[in-house]
Amino acid sequence: MAKYLLLKHYRGAPAAVNDVPMSQWTPEEITAHVRYMNDFADRLRETGEFVDENALSPEGTWVRYDGEGRPPVTDGPFAETKDLIAGWMVIDVDSYERALELAGELSAAPGAGGRTIHEWLELRPFYGVTPTITE
Repeated sequence: MAKYLLLKHYRGAPAAVNDVPMSQWTPEEITAHVRYMNDFADRLRETGEFVDENALSPEGTWVRYDGEGRPPVTDGPFAETKDLIAGWMVIDVDSYERALELAGELSAAPGAGGRTIHEWLELRPFYGVTPTITE
């Protein structure tokens, strides 16, 4: 089996078909979206393909070590994950094709108006783990 990271983005990816920011969704639309995500994760738990997942807060800070007792904090002019990554899921699947299938299904979560988002997800294999690709 190979592990993959599915990344959900705030921005940086191509626009979703139903591209309404979550900040403009109704509470019911947010609940439906979260329910879809939870149901998806539960199904993967049953098949043994689920490893972990979490949504990320939009807040965050860059920190670097600059000597003993001096942890400066910097929010520089570079892209920050707090602006880009909304959440992630780790899956452990038999093949690259299965990872693609699951990423496509996760992309179908409902959004504004209860319509499918058709959002772009970033699918990345874990470093050092060779994906199994069948022909």
